[in-house]
Amino acid sequence: MLIRPVVPADLDALLALAATAGVGVTTLQANPQRLGERINASVDSLNSTPELADASYLFVLEDDTTQKIVGICGIEAALGMHDTWYNYRVGLSVHASRELDIYKQLPTLFLTSDLTGSSELCSLFLAPPYRKEGNGALLSKSRFLFMAEFPERFAERVIAEMRGVSDEAGQSPFWESLGRHFFTMDFAKADFLSYVGSKSFIAELMPKHPIYTCFLSEAAQAALGNVHPATEPARAMLESEGFRYQGYVDIFDAGPSLECSLSDIRAVRYSTVYQSLAVAAAPKNGTPWLVSNRSLTDFRVTLAITRPLEDSLPLTSDVLQRLNLENGASIRAVPLSAKA
Repeated sequence: MLIRPVVPADLDALLALAATAGVGVTTLQANPQRLGERINASVDSLNSTPELADASYLFVLEDDTTQKIVGICGIEAALGMHDTWYNYRVGLSVHASRELDIYKQLPTLFLTSDLTGSSELCSLFLAPPYRKEGNGALLSKSRFLFMAEFPERFAERVIAEMRGVSDEAGQSPFWESLGRHFFTMDFAKADFLSYVGSKSFIAELMPKHPIYTCFLSEAAQAALGNVHPATEPARAMLESEGFRYQGYVDIFDAGPSLECSLSDIRAVRYSTVYQSLAVAAAPKNGTPWLVSNRSLTDFRVTLAITRPLEDSLPLTSDVLQRLNLENGASIRAVPLSAKA
């Protein structure tokens, strides 16, 4: 399995992949024009030195035995620098009266743009048949090796907006209890309009005052800061890398935004540069490692069973071939698991 940058020829395969993602995966929708624009933006970002506000990167997971694209992941370098980025901040409003012996803490939602300028991990999706054998971790964490190699291309705060709770029909209890009262459209349409950049309607129509969550349905309150069942493994994976929920949720489905400083992400902090050492077979006492070349435009990541020596990392010829490298080339690597 191989991670590589997206190229224009991948459009049809990505449209097919996006069609299976379902409602709620905001940044991966089967829209040919928008997806084509994102592919071109990624190609342009890799072939230039753009401002953070203009940089966007997409990577695909390819089964190199079939050349089939089975996953996608992305990074936006800086959010909200051209269009306002909105979240709800979950806070508390305290109401107390000594005379009546009443003290109430009421959770509230505040519309904010606090996460503006953050880099965002986005568009993570893996085809269901490939959700095994470390492919999900490879797909998600491969971005951290890219960020470790090129930190100047990203903000210090990194966030990941998790898909919120919705049912099999794509209905969000949070949207039905709150958003629908202010918008004459369903959840999927509002989510799509936000995705394609038509965000002005959010500021125009959303309430400007704090919202008491006690007025929401029980299902909507339960959805606050929680994720779709299919997203739980992705959340656990990011939390193992140092990401934490800091009280910001999506305005449409109330999915949590997880945050971490770039330099504090486990795979960034502990990734190390080695010299590759060609070996006939993986070490018997080896463990799974993420390994990347150090190229910008031809960046590649794969999994390798290995164990480092003093300043070199033993890699089989298959691994070197996937990375487009010769024996002795400089590589960046980190254990796949935080427990290693």
